[in-house]
Amino acid sequence: MPAASLQGDGMKIATTTKCCLPLAQQQGAAMPGDHGSKGDISFAGRFTASAIAACFAEICTIPLDTAKVRLQLQKNVVAAAASGDAAPALPKYRGLLGTAATIAREEGAAALWKGIVPGLHRQCIYGGLRIGLYEPVKSFYVGKDHVGDVPLSKKIAAGFTTGAIAISIANPTDLVKVRLQAEGKLAPGVPRRYTGAMDAYSKIARQEGVAALWTGLGPNVARNAIINAAELASYDQVKQTILKLPGFKDDVVTHLFAGLGAGFFAVCVGSPVDVVKSRMMGDSAYKSTLDCFVKTLKNDGPLAFYKGFLPNFARLGSWNVIMFLTLEQVQKLFVRKATS
Repeated sequence: MPAASLQGDGMKIATTTKCCLPLAQQQGAAMPGDHGSKGDISFAGRFTASAIAACFAEICTIPLDTAKVRLQLQKNVVAAAASGDAAPALPKYRGLLGTAATIAREEGAAALWKGIVPGLHRQCIYGGLRIGLYEPVKSFYVGKDHVGDVPLSKKIAAGFTTGAIAISIANPTDLVKVRLQAEGKLAPGVPRRYTGAMDAYSKIARQEGVAALWTGLGPNVARNAIINAAELASYDQVKQTILKLPGFKDDVVTHLFAGLGAGFFAVCVGSPVDVVKSRMMGDSAYKSTLDCFVKTLKNDGPLAFYKGFLPNFARLGSWNVIMFLTLEQVQKLFVRKATS
């Protein structure tokens, strides 16, 4: 698709407002306040494109997410040692590849895709909203007459806002996904808690109450708001910085580096709340977010909050690269020509 001409009023468009946008939006897909471009993408189109890109990234990376959840839910052997056992058992899961190999060996390779159905449910809702709303919310925060670089604080605020809104709606899908992923190999004759995603939604609502589908909402909102702000704002900022360097242009290489940077920063910032979220959703023994945080710190030590860091980064880094590269292409399908 030919690049849109940036003439007339279009020259007023803030350079960095467009910097982080997928290529389709820069080549004529008008964003809020983007005057003078030849086309735009409706919210429905932006939501759909974001959901498609997020779902594709989820399918590609969910084995790493399953390994991450298992590592985070694994209790530290310190408790066993404290109970007087002379030789506490070694952790069952050790490292990214070791965890994935153990799951595949004991439960079959398909077990690495446990939770894929609610995972796709989640990405359709959460991914579509958090990414689709980012540019409109960012434009709202800076104002329609803003000219120049968008302040980093506004990017962070926009990411925080859209992440919190999206996960507040999508929390039941996250809960079911974690519970399905957390269930390992069972002893012979022991039935599984849930036969699938829809069975899990139904049983949780029926046995624990509808409100139980929002279990862990507090840490989940904190986790996803923080990670979303870190992901989208850092992608925005890293891409803006890279494009100012000699020899770089808005292409796959730039998107690759920006996506990896976004994933790394998001994991560094969000890992502690991610661990608390996973533990609360996978274990009903915790009374509250604070109770889970204190017990994890007391029983497992501060490093427990970075359990699964490498698989988490491997997943989020690759997830961001796949998602943004896919989004660049899919959004081209939703660009519509202006009527005038």
